[in-house]
Amino acid sequence: MKKTLSLLLCAALALSALAGCGPKEAPDVSGSGSSASQSAPDVSTPDASDPDVSAEGLPNLLVLSGPTGVGAAKLMADNETTPVFAQVQVVTDNTEVSTALVNGDADIAAMATNAAANLSAKSDGGIQVLAVNTLGVLYILEKGDTVHSMADLAGQTLYAPSNTRGANPEHILNYLLERNGVDPADVDIQWLTPQEITVQMTASAAGICMLPVPAATALLLQDSGVRQALSLSEEWDALGAGPLPMGCLVARTDYIAEHPQEVEDFLTAYGASIEFMADPANLDQAAALAAQYGITPSEAVAAAAIPQCNLTFLTGQEMHSVLESYYTVLFQAAPDSIGGGLPYDSFYYGVG
Repeated sequence: MKKTLSLLLCAALALSALAGCGPKEAPDVSGSGSSASQSAPDVSTPDASDPDVSAEGLPNLLVLSGPTGVGAAKLMADNETTPVFAQVQVVTDNTEVSTALVNGDADIAAMATNAAANLSAKSDGGIQVLAVNTLGVLYILEKGDTVHSMADLAGQTLYAPSNTRGANPEHILNYLLERNGVDPADVDIQWLTPQEITVQMTASAAGICMLPVPAATALLLQDSGVRQALSLSEEWDALGAGPLPMGCLVARTDYIAEHPQEVEDFLTAYGASIEFMADPANLDQAAALAAQYGITPSEAVAAAAIPQCNLTFLTGQEMHSVLESYYTVLFQAAPDSIGGGLPYDSFYYGVG
């Protein structure tokens, strides 16, 4: 299956370059080294080259920076004393996650929900989704006071991050606009880098942008004249479409078959990590961990962003129900975003 996965997806990866929501690329925090441009954070993980560790069959973990990866920070800290993974790396883009899964460099990974469905379709079931880990994290921010509903975006210029074009954020935005009577073509969406959006918003007297946390949080902290105009999660909820699952945890199907106990142990530890990171009583420590491991750009941003990350841990039938409802919406709006069709039940770990 691993070889088949690689062959099927080599050409498909260019089509599935669906972006993450994270900040500037974080360093490699694997036990084997660090990035060339900056030293690795202080993280202790078992050495994957150690024969004893390799024999245990522990997975290699890949974490997407930003909200999708926040829930793993406590797990990364705890792994020194209770190992459930061999090594971990933090990356910024779903394409990097897809490539690592295709190549077998990662066994378990956090990624965007639509990217997971797309990859599963392109790999003929080469990955399965283990859990939903993040709900809606998108916000419309404004410097001014003209936007109080989705309908108010008609005729406006909206800055949106270019690394989310073609991914969850664009599809969610278009769906919400259409359901509120606005043709997306009537909104002048300018696709810019997050840095360019920050410059546009801070240097102007007025402006509107769409950003996920923690990028949205960082802008709000940087410029007191910027306000949160709309939560796209709340706008989604108002349509009665169910929860908005944006991030998930996936694993290679081969790895699940070969190491079922390691997968179960990992999920137990990961669920506990999500619970810790989402608990307001742990916010200071959670923020420090998220910054330490390069999942957020700073501790201050993490402290402000974590309460808005909508961390969750949905598995089994609940995960299946939430994701299938969301994928149905995406299929109607943009079939290619999930690989051209709804995932089979075999995509959902622990279902059926």
